[in-house]
Amino acid sequence: MYKEFVESGCTVRIINGMPDHVHCLFLLNPQKSIADIIKQVKGGTSHWINGNDMISDKFSWQTGYAAYSVSESQLEKVYQYIKNQKAHHLKLSFEQEYDEFVKLYQVNG
Repeated sequence: MYKEFVESGCTVRIINGMPDHVHCLFLLNPQKSIADIIKQVKGGTSHWINGNDMISDKFSWQTGYAAYSVSESQLEKVYQYIKNQKAHHLKLSFEQEYDEFVKLYQVNG
């Protein structure tokens, strides 16, 4: 995954996640759209996972994704959040976390 971000001209700060989702903090290449970057990352990682027979079934990503911009003042907070995913999800499931995010930021999903 790191390789795909770099090949797309994006500087990676951190990648971490859980078995059912991944968080990536990276600097967006201003020459590319977020859709282009995610397409490259998903396509490249799927190809690598399937080409190396890493799982018994064919791997594919879910259809959608979420992307958020982060102000410079919040980079360290987001970095620590991503770094501590395992501990964080001992407290909240992904669904609970998502529901809280939607309520807090009044996101229409």
